[in-house]
Amino acid sequence: MQTVTLNNGVRMPLLGFGVYQIPAEDTERAVSEALAAGYRLLDTAAAYGNEEAVGRAAESSGIPREELFVTTKLWVQDAPAEDNTRRAFEASLAKLGLDYVDLYLMHQPFGDVYGQWRAMEALHREGLARAIGVANFYPDRLVDLILNNEVTPAVNQIETHPFFQRTEYQDLMREHGVQLQSWGGFAEGRNDLFTNPLLAEIGKEYDKTVAQVVLRWLTQRGVVAIPKSVRAERMAENIDVFDFRLTDEQMAAVATLDTGGSLFFDHHDPEMVAWLAKRRLDA
Repeated sequence: MQTVTLNNGVRMPLLGFGVYQIPAEDTERAVSEALAAGYRLLDTAAAYGNEEAVGRAAESSGIPREELFVTTKLWVQDAPAEDNTRRAFEASLAKLGLDYVDLYLMHQPFGDVYGQWRAMEALHREGLARAIGVANFYPDRLVDLILNNEVTPAVNQIETHPFFQRTEYQDLMREHGVQLQSWGGFAEGRNDLFTNPLLAEIGKEYDKTVAQVVLRWLTQRGVVAIPKSVRAERMAENIDVFDFRLTDEQMAAVATLDTGGSLFFDHHDPEMVAWLAKRRLDA
């Protein structure tokens, strides 16, 4: 598996397995099959409700811990954010059954972001999180966080797919040493992604599916991707994307699909901000 090197020297697989929206009762099997297929990056979150299942699958796999890269995420915490962030992290660590995580992300750019980040910096200093980062941060919030704190986020996990490509934002993140990670890489099939004529035509040239073309396009840009599937054959297909390379012309053609906007929700929408801020997780 190809890797990227984060701003603190930690190496992260370029392609991993995400478990968003996989029910807890299906997650252990899915993660076990993903590990058997060759995935080593596992991406979960407290908000997904399946950390325990991810931990069980990792433990039962027999794969040495140092060969795995486990990510989980902090949900918006009540004040005092520093104390509650540590408690949330400890709860996630216990559910995963691990002594440390490889990457801990702030899931949303809301609440006492700076109190949460100070607590995450402490977890990083103590070696409990090998790297820390954020998710869903837009450029202004990311730069503000970088300029006003000691540790620059290693990763920003944001919506990135052929219809919302984030190329200029990726350039800005590179300037600051932040790795772009995609969520929603397949746009959940919206805009008829899986039957898109351009992507299908590119795939035909390499005997690859549209999904494989999208993953090749993401990873070729240096974007870390975390496709999700509950089908073993699809997991194997999704990881089989490093035996071909898109041409400059094909990359430029995919660029024409960009709409420049989210297909899901706007973090600048006051109603969405209020909904996210009010959502609380069970302990």
